[in-house]
Amino acid sequence: MAELLDFLLKTGFEAVKTYIQSGNSILQSSNDNTEIEPKMRGLIQSHFKFDVPVMARTKAELHRVFDACPFFEDKKKNSYFVLLSKIPKPQLVDEVMKITHDNEVFHIIDDCIYFNYFVGYGNSKFNMNSFEKKLNVKAISRNLKTIVKLIAMSSEN
Repeated sequence: MAELLDFLLKTGFEAVKTYIQSGNSILQSSNDNTEIEPKMRGLIQSHFKFDVPVMARTKAELHRVFDACPFFEDKKKNSYFVLLSKIPKPQLVDEVMKITHDNEVFHIIDDCIYFNYFVGYGNSKFNMNSFEKKLNVKAISRNLKTIVKLIAMSSEN
């Protein structure tokens, strides 16, 4: 992550901070999200030699995603926020909402799947790749702790 931080600073992003080893970065840019995502993805691919999905969200968008979580506090702590590359088509959402697994609940609100598990994430039948295909989107998943930390870090910038 230190190398990613240095690299992002050298490529023109400002006030860059990183969090844990999953590529979470907070930064300032004069570009909007639709420009940041392909730029960062291309820079990472050319420098680090691997292709990863990149999703940029503003501080306000992170707050919106967090605030829209349909779970009460007791369930929220075992929740994942699956950020989607775009708002899926309503008919695709309707089809996906028919999927059910014991001990798992999910809701799709705008560009986020809110996923709650009762048996532990490692024992879950939730399959992000399947949801990506069915909704025709790219997705990244973050737990509650990471979302809260990213919001806090973005408030410091």
